Amino acid sequence: FQGSFGTLPSPLWRLPAGSLSTWPADAMPELMEMMGHKEHMHAAAMPCYQTSWLCVFEAVSPYMWSYMGIAFALGISVIGAAWGIFLTGSSIVGGGIKAPRISSKNLVSIIFCEAVAIYGVIMAIIMANKIEGSLIFEVSGKLEPWQAQTMVSGWCLFAVGLSVGFSNLFCGVCVGVSGSGCALADAQRPEMFVKMLIVEIFGSALGLFGVIVGIIQANGATFPKHLG
Repeated sequence: FQGSFGTLPSPLWRLPAGSLSTWPADAMPELMEMMGHKEHMHAAAMPCYQTSWLCVFEAVSPYMWSYMGIAFALGISVIGAAWGIFLTGSSIVGGGIKAPRISSKNLVSIIFCEAVAIYGVIMAIIMANKIEGSLIFEVSGKLEPWQAQTMVSGWCLFAVGLSVGFSNLFCGVCVGVSGSGCALADAQRPEMFVKMLIVEIFGSALGLFGVIVGIIQANGATFPKHLG
């Protein structure tokens, strides 16, 4: 830097130790101002993904967000269904050894668990049908309106996938645990079956709530059809 007191070394951390004490007192404000300007220019020249996590997430393609949402909706729902079938099925098989009569009517618990995976499949199909093709998604400078709309739609479908997936995950676990208890209770006292079945029905409704909210959320995802 060239100042009124001669050439100032840059950057500041390259100054030898104790050298600042040799500068005139009235030269220090100018030195600090020049160094601040230098650091500001250096930060402005850095890519935004090196300074902001928000920029990193914005740089991900909205179509990537959309398909990640579909994967979460289907994959986590299947995990919940499998977990519930594992819990219920093991109890039915174990209890059926001593009480073979429970093996048939307690299969309704397996059906409730399987419905959780079907919820995920339905939502994955709805979400996939929302996605429209586009040109190469490259943002340079100012966002075009169709690009902004595509980004919002991608984030929306990602949120739908999380809502539906985790709702069905906990629904599957709930139905599996209650179905397991239902099978064991039925093996000991047959009159408990109907009462426990009501608990399972309310438990399976949790996944249905997630599907309903997911459909409402998915209505906000509108990919542009005009690709000009």
